[in-house]
Amino acid sequence: MVLTGAGVSRASGIPTFRGPDGQMSSEYYRVSDARNLPQLLPEMWATHGAARGRLMQISPSAAHFALARWQNKWRSCEREIVVVTQNVDGLHQLAGASDVVEIHGSLRRSRCMNSACVSEPFFDAFVPDSGAPEVPKCRVCGADLRPDITLFNEALPLDALRRVKQFLRDCDLFLAIGTSGAVAPASEFVRGAAYAKARTILVNLTPMEPKNPFFGEEYLGRAEEILTDWLD
Repeated sequence: MVLTGAGVSRASGIPTFRGPDGQMSSEYYRVSDARNLPQLLPEMWATHGAARGRLMQISPSAAHFALARWQNKWRSCEREIVVVTQNVDGLHQLAGASDVVEIHGSLRRSRCMNSACVSEPFFDAFVPDSGAPEVPKCRVCGADLRPDITLFNEALPLDALRRVKQFLRDCDLFLAIGTSGAVAPASEFVRGAAYAKARTILVNLTPMEPKNPFFGEEYLGRAEEILTDWLD
């Protein structure tokens, strides 16, 4: 099992979340807090819709392509490599990865806010006008749409978590890439992998602080360089 974080997409031009060039700010948190729905939905679309527009111009990095090649290579040997990502950019799929679990959703999708609606999350290229925040409507029931991402103070998707727990029970390798490894969910997932006696490896630009004792190996450097060397 491979768990990826923001560091994998950094080479594609997407800033990490909490790093020096990160996206986190008090305003970003305010418009990304599930407790502020539906009141701040126009502001949420202004922020995340603009991010979606930028995302549509971004291509996968060498790390994304290397992981997709690795996944396809092992499939031919009847071994399953599952990519679980904390990222919402959809770049693994664009690089050719075929089994990706998006535990924080995808900014490339929208979903209806009406819990009774039968519509499913769908790929959506809608980007609001920067001058006037606009809230798109569901084509099925007419209710407001929202980006299909996990917000602050919102539970992770249950289906995704169930799949991850199943993979962890059976995995013999847990590789975390571009994530600190010190906070959830990486810290929880690696614990499960260690209990399953899997080999546990962290690849990140900076050292773990604090150290996570469940990681048996740590490699420092750019994900795209390390993965290309390893997997090719």
